Amino acid sequence: MAIQHAVSGQPVGVMPIANTLGERQAVAIFKTNELEVMRLVLPKGKTMPAHKVAGDITVQCLDGSIRFVSDDSTQVLVAGEMLYLAGGVPHSLTGIEDALALVHIVLRH
Repeated sequence: MAIQHAVSGQPVGVMPIANTLGERQAVAIFKTNELEVMRLVLPKGKTMPAHKVAGDITVQCLDGSIRFVSDDSTQVLVAGEMLYLAGGVPHSLTGIEDALALVHIVLRH
């Protein structure tokens, strides 16, 4: 099932995680000059290695649970929780259990 790209003013589905574990890990839902929103699927045990982005980010866990490591801090996000991280901070994510998240990135120019 392909994720539909968002059109301004129109709803777009981002759930559920079922039957999407074999799809690409991160799929852009939309991207403008100022903001990018991605749907992130992290199967249990899968890690997105340490990386950083220039802009501020939020990670909103929609399903499952995610280990989020930044600097010397480790946080566990469960469904319904969101984390904010300032731009330029290295971080990694690991699926503790099959997980689905929305990631918002503020794009800097």
